[in-house]
Amino acid sequence: MEVIVERCAFLDVHRDSVVACARTPDGQGGRREEVAEFGTTTSQLLRLADWLGEREVTLVGMEATGVYWKPVHWVLEGQVEEVWVINARHMRNVPGRKTDVADAIWGASLIEHGLVRPSFIPPEPFRALRDLTRYRKGLAEERSREVQRLHKVLEDAGVKLSSVASHVLTKSGRAMIDALIAGERDSAVLAEMAKGRLRSKIPQLQDALAGRFNEHHALIASSMLARIDKIDATIATLGKRIDELLDPYEAAVTLLVTIPGVSTRTAQVILAEIAADMSRFPSAGHLASWAGMCSGNNESAGKRKNGRTTKGSKWLRKALIEAGQAAGRTKNTYLAAQYAQIRGRRGPQRAAVAVGHSILVIAWHLLTNGEPYNDLGGDYFDKRRNNTARQRRLVTQLEALGHKVTLEPAAA
Repeated sequence: MEVIVERCAFLDVHRDSVVACARTPDGQGGRREEVAEFGTTTSQLLRLADWLGEREVTLVGMEATGVYWKPVHWVLEGQVEEVWVINARHMRNVPGRKTDVADAIWGASLIEHGLVRPSFIPPEPFRALRDLTRYRKGLAEERSREVQRLHKVLEDAGVKLSSVASHVLTKSGRAMIDALIAGERDSAVLAEMAKGRLRSKIPQLQDALAGRFNEHHALIASSMLARIDKIDATIATLGKRIDELLDPYEAAVTLLVTIPGVSTRTAQVILAEIAADMSRFPSAGHLASWAGMCSGNNESAGKRKNGRTTKGSKWLRKALIEAGQAAGRTKNTYLAAQYAQIRGRRGPQRAAVAVGHSILVIAWHLLTNGEPYNDLGGDYFDKRRNNTARQRRLVTQLEALGHKVTLEPAAA
């Protein structure tokens, strides 16, 4: 095979060691192969950078496995001309030949002959932003789990607050739980802490709050509330830092929030995962494919089977699906009409994925062209339908039910 990269290397990265294989010209028309092993401390990685520099390596590749590739990538990023992170599924070797050295040699050979492609690694500001948004999402999910645990404690104590209030931790609910922890057991006194529209349900609250809330319930509930408060404080701190990092990209956030269903927080996640420069993705289809938001190809013997969505960033996928669900609840928008149309045929989950895909495609166009979103309207699909064929179908359905149908045009 033709040599595409003259001086390249591949790194088989583990927690405590890195096996490097460099492929360079031997000066006699052939190829030289050198293998060396290094540690993963910063000093050892700098030695690895020097070793690669001595061999004038211009392209280094490594598998994207776990988090162990990250410190290696960060050290080599400014030392080597190109550093690639490669999908591990694209590096499969022949079974039965699995050793660290064999993996390094195999990877170097693939890079040398141009048989692999690099994964997208965002620029440094977006890498920090990505870490922050992912951690914030993880904390939000943990907060939801803690609220669910608190709900179970209240149910165990016979306090049926969730049967009356929309959420356990509304302002009213929090005040009632704090009072229970402090020792208040009079359901009438607790019910009087209701605020706003919940005050119309005071009789139901009195009945719901008459449980058997004991000392051990108070201890558990107070610990859960303290943890929830700590998570809320951390999320707020992370939010401020995320806002600071996104100050230079305020225009991009403003563009993204014009899409129905996309909140400021969702726009931040989208930018953290795909960055603001869309030149890395030649088309919206390339971006959707990279994100795992479009169907894969599954065809055999001329028959196309069900193609599931490909693998991509789970964080971006979650944000897009949540945005798709939110868009489905908007009024008189193209995305809401798309959601309703697909939900009727394939269910709400697939509808949310499809609308999430549309949101990502729209985001690519907005960030590429720098123009806000222009909605096509909730009647877009109705306008595209063949009205004559639709009339015939509806008349046929009515006649099948035993009706005689005569059509008359409406007065202008």
